[in-house]
Amino acid sequence: MPMRPRRIFLPPPVIYLLFIGLAYGLGELLPLPLTDDVWTHWAGWGLIDSGILMMLWAALQMFVQRTTVNPYGTPAKLIVSGPFRLSRNPIYLADTLIYCGIALLLASAWPWLLLPALILCMSRWVIRHEEALLSQLFGEQFEAYRARVRRWL
Repeated sequence: MPMRPRRIFLPPPVIYLLFIGLAYGLGELLPLPLTDDVWTHWAGWGLIDSGILMMLWAALQMFVQRTTVNPYGTPAKLIVSGPFRLSRNPIYLADTLIYCGIALLLASAWPWLLLPALILCMSRWVIRHEEALLSQLFGEQFEAYRARVRRWL
């Protein structure tokens, strides 16, 4: 029996929430204000709404295909349709859209300064684990999918 890849430390939504909390806390301690007007509020809520819709679309696709949405679970099948034909990680892309929407609503530079670290954290700790597991479970089918579809967009 092949060895399972290393487990994720924290659930992905918790990682995003920790980065939002860190950005908010840094903004309170050392303010780096950005434009705060009606357009940034509209854009922020638009990104949040887009992220929620993308997340629901991806979760629905996983439900219909009868596989797990849980990053700790073992997927029953490789999904390559719906939002998964555009991104290998549509739920994390949705989380990132929501994060960016919140960043606009916070009107602070801190969330934007932390965004590269968040993406790196997700790529190294979460996505690397998931892709190793998918490669182990689905072999050439996953490798062909990975060659065809980008990680984020």
